[in-house]
Amino acid sequence: MKGNVRVESEAHHQLKSGEYWRDLPAFESVSAQEFETHLFQQRHTVTSVAQLREVLGKVVPESFYADLAAGIANAPMALRISPHLLSLIDWSAPESDPIRLQFLPLRSGQKADHPMLQLDSLGERKDSPVPGLTHRYADKALFLPVDSCPVYCRFCTRSYAVGADTEFVGEKLKLHASLQRWENAFAYIESHPELEDIVISGGDSFNLKADHIELIGMRLLGIPHIRRLRFATKGLSVLPQKILSDHRWTDSLTRVVEQARKLHKTAVVHTHFNSPNEIVDITRRAMNVLVERGITVRCQTVLQAGVNNSARAMQLLVKRLGHVNIQPYYVYFHDMVPGVEDLRTSLGEGLSIEKHVRGVTAGFHTPAFVVDTMGGGGKRDAHSHEHYDRETGIAVFTSPSVKPGQWFLYFDPLESLAPDIQARWEIATERRAMIDDALREAGAGSGDPVACAVR
Repeated sequence: MKGNVRVESEAHHQLKSGEYWRDLPAFESVSAQEFETHLFQQRHTVTSVAQLREVLGKVVPESFYADLAAGIANAPMALRISPHLLSLIDWSAPESDPIRLQFLPLRSGQKADHPMLQLDSLGERKDSPVPGLTHRYADKALFLPVDSCPVYCRFCTRSYAVGADTEFVGEKLKLHASLQRWENAFAYIESHPELEDIVISGGDSFNLKADHIELIGMRLLGIPHIRRLRFATKGLSVLPQKILSDHRWTDSLTRVVEQARKLHKTAVVHTHFNSPNEIVDITRRAMNVLVERGITVRCQTVLQAGVNNSARAMQLLVKRLGHVNIQPYYVYFHDMVPGVEDLRTSLGEGLSIEKHVRGVTAGFHTPAFVVDTMGGGGKRDAHSHEHYDRETGIAVFTSPSVKPGQWFLYFDPLESLAPDIQARWEIATERRAMIDDALREAGAGSGDPVACAVR
C-alpha cells in the first residue's frame, strides 16, 4: 500500500466485561445470573447515603459519605443510582470519576450558581398547552407520560418535575402516570394536524409498564398525521439489564416499532450516554437484541466538565457508540439549571472539542453540538450564534423558525472568566450592562424581546 496509512486506535472496541460488580462488598457473592437482571437492579437501587454505605462499606472513608450527604442537601435531584452504575465507578479515585460526577453530588465539588440560572431553564411549562405536553416546534411535541426514572441524573433539566421533592427545589410539578392526563394529551395531538413527531420522555420511558409502552405507542401511531415516534430513555446506559431480562417490556417496544414499519412510519429509541466508561459489554449485548429486532437507537449526550470535555473523551465516546450500533445525534451544551454549575463548560471549549470530533468517523455518526436555548428558543447549532463575547461569556442566538423576533442568551460558567469579569457578574447593574452590550453587538434593538429576565 502506497503512502502513509493512519492506523486508528482500537480503544473503542475495548468494552469492560466480566463480573465487575464483585469488587463492591455488597455484591461480591452475587452471580452474573442474578446481577444481570432488571429485578436485581431495581431491588438494589441506592436511594440514600445509608444504603450506599451498606454497598460500599469501607471502600471509601466516612468523609466521603458526609460530603455526599451535604451535596444531596444542596442538589435539585434526589439520589437514585443502580448497582450497575455503582459498579462502574472507580472507587479508588471517586472524586474525579466521570460516572460519580453525574450521579453522586459531593458538596466539596459544587460551585455557586450562575446568576442567570433558572429551574425550568428551557421554558417547557410556558409552552405546555396541557399538563405533560410541550408543543414548541411546529411539527413536534414532547410528551411526558411519567415523572420517574430508573436512575436520577443530578443535572436533570427537568428537575422541576422529575423525582421526589428535595430540600433544594421544594414541591415539584407532579406528572404521575395517569390515563386521563394521557388522554388529554392525545386529544390535543389529534386536534393539531401540523404535529408529525412525538417524543415520549418523562421522566424516562424505561419506567413505563410494558402495557403502557404499547398503549401509548399504538395510540399515537393510530393518529393519521403522526409520522414519527421517539421513545426517550437513559436506560441503555444505567440499566441495560432490562432489555435482556424484561422480555415483556422489550417485546412491547418491538411490537410498536413493527407496527410503525407496517404503517410506513418510524418509531425509534433515543438514549443518553455521556462517558465512554458507561459503554460496557452488557451494553453491547442489550444493543444486539435491539439491532436484531430492527430498532434504531440514537444518542443525545450532554457536554460536561470532568466527564467528556476533552477531545479524546468525546472522540472515544462517539466511536464507542458507533461500535455498539448507537448513532450519535446531539451533544448538548449543559442546560443552565441550578445545583450543577461544576458540570458546565464554556461555549468556546465545546466549539473546540467539536472540531476534533468532526472527521474522526463518518458524518452520519458525528453528533451536532447544540445549545438548547434558555427561554424556549429550541436547539440551535452552537456555531450559529449571532454574537459571542468570550470575555464576558455571553452568547446571543436567534430562533427564526421557532420563535421569530426573539433573542436568546447562553452564559459561560463564571469560573471560566477572568476575576474582574466574575466580579462584574455579582452586581445586578453590571450584569444588565454586559447583556445589553452583547445584544447590541448581535443586532438587537432596545425594544426587542429577550427570552430570559435579567436579575
